[in-house]
Amino acid sequence: MKIPQDFLQRNADYFRPARKRKGKKRRHPVRRFLAWTAGILIALFLGFNLWVLAQLWWWKDHNPGASAFMVARLAHLQETNPNVGLHHRWAPYDRISMNLKQAVVAAEDARFMAHSGFDWEGIETALNKNLKQGKLVAGGSTISQQLAKNLFLSGRRSFLRKGEEALITVMIEAMWSKRRILEVYLNVAEWGERIYGAEAAARQYYRIPAIGLTSWQSARLAAMLPRPGYYETHADSRWLGIRARMILRYMRDVRVPE
Repeated sequence: MKIPQDFLQRNADYFRPARKRKGKKRRHPVRRFLAWTAGILIALFLGFNLWVLAQLWWWKDHNPGASAFMVARLAHLQETNPNVGLHHRWAPYDRISMNLKQAVVAAEDARFMAHSGFDWEGIETALNKNLKQGKLVAGGSTISQQLAKNLFLSGRRSFLRKGEEALITVMIEAMWSKRRILEVYLNVAEWGERIYGAEAAARQYYRIPAIGLTSWQSARLAAMLPRPGYYETHADSRWLGIRARMILRYMRDVRVPE
């Protein structure tokens, strides 16, 4: 039976083959999970660094109460002794001996006043050591980098942590003067098991305030910084004496903030 042509024209929509509906392609569950994860990580990264920026802005003229290192160390100690505390007392820049400032800069970052946060020669040397060892064994860190790590990060070595350390170092150098950087570093540096800051170190080892430290006392304290926990109980270490004499020899040649 032949269908009339005019009937077909009037009912064209009915006889037209059904089209497949166009809809949104469903995202693969794994891709969706990765997208959410990436978004969360980016949000956490931005949130953390905004918090760091706010802290640094506040600490331009307000003293930090405790560094991340101090908080972590205290929490660890209190796991076995809830009543234990840290020895820490803030000393203003002018109340810290010039001898200690020179000794610490000579020992830790001789080009402190010349660079903007990174000692590229030191980083190159450290990189070569790491490549030879196949792991992170040296950091080539400046005082600014060490301060970034002490204030906000953990002691674990990883390339991710070094990247975050570098970003915080840029913030510190952009927002603080060299004088403020050195002042805060000297007040949060570790000098023993529970000893933090120049004032606590001077009183613990020499029974004097930080302003009264002599050249030799300052050189020995600066020599302790790479391994403070070890040298606290090995004060007669031959290497400590050798390193202190080297620092004493060069400390007058470095520049420090007035």
